[in-house]
Amino acid sequence: MGKSRGGRRRQAGAEAVVERVDGGLAELIPDRDRARAWTLLIDGAPQSHVDLDDPAYLSFEYQRRLGHVIDLVAPPGRPVHAVHLGGGALTLARYVAATRPRSTQQVVERDAPLVQLVRRELPLDAGSRVRVRSVDAREGLAKVPDGWADLVIADVFSGARTPAHLTSTEFLDEVRRALKPGGAYAANLADGPPLVHLRGQIATAAARFEELALVADPAVLRGKRFGNAVLVASDHPLPVAELTRRAASDPHPGRVEHGRTLTDFTGGAVPVTDTAAVASPAPPASVFR
Repeated sequence: MGKSRGGRRRQAGAEAVVERVDGGLAELIPDRDRARAWTLLIDGAPQSHVDLDDPAYLSFEYQRRLGHVIDLVAPPGRPVHAVHLGGGALTLARYVAATRPRSTQQVVERDAPLVQLVRRELPLDAGSRVRVRSVDAREGLAKVPDGWADLVIADVFSGARTPAHLTSTEFLDEVRRALKPGGAYAANLADGPPLVHLRGQIATAAARFEELALVADPAVLRGKRFGNAVLVASDHPLPVAELTRRAASDPHPGRVEHGRTLTDFTGGAVPVTDTAAVASPAPPASVFR
């Protein structure tokens, strides 16, 4: 379905961009309904959606849920220090820049050719104060100064799977080191029945953070289908009531679990360590049809 680096093709009257990057075949597909909006796909799997005219518009449901976390991590409009592990089309970095002007952000995206493609075709606004490092996510996180970040967001996929070394207690020790007191960690997790990976990730976060919340489609939580869940963790109380209200009012309503209900959901899963970590499960082919 692709051409060589730099190849372009026409779709629905707009020009799509197709290039080979380290992670596979990248496609930037124009949105037929929004004049300067694009969807990024890697090997056919949707990764990000960006509206250059309205960076605060979040199309993907999991990104909307991460957007709620961004909105609630500090009073409205206050600049924050944010670390994004996984860059994609820089959707969430653009969202922070648009909703919290003067924020300082670090994006860690290992795929340098993807970063070059996105920056060329979907340029960041001047003065957005976003620095991008093209290194492994954990290596980049290790370079973040102690106590620098108000928010760390992990949204890292390689071949549609989260790498094993980003699923462990040792990884979360690095996250905690980088966070300010009261800062928050949010992770995009993907799993399907029987939800072994998701339960293990909740148990892992519970071993390192005092407060947890999980936002997901009810069908995913019931183990009825493969999908995304957003895990939020902090050592300070989370804005669970407001997060619940926002998730419930989304176009695809999400459910928030926390407290004893979330603990019970883990079903006795144990924390994951580096020595036992495995990548998240690959999604079934039907997910992207």
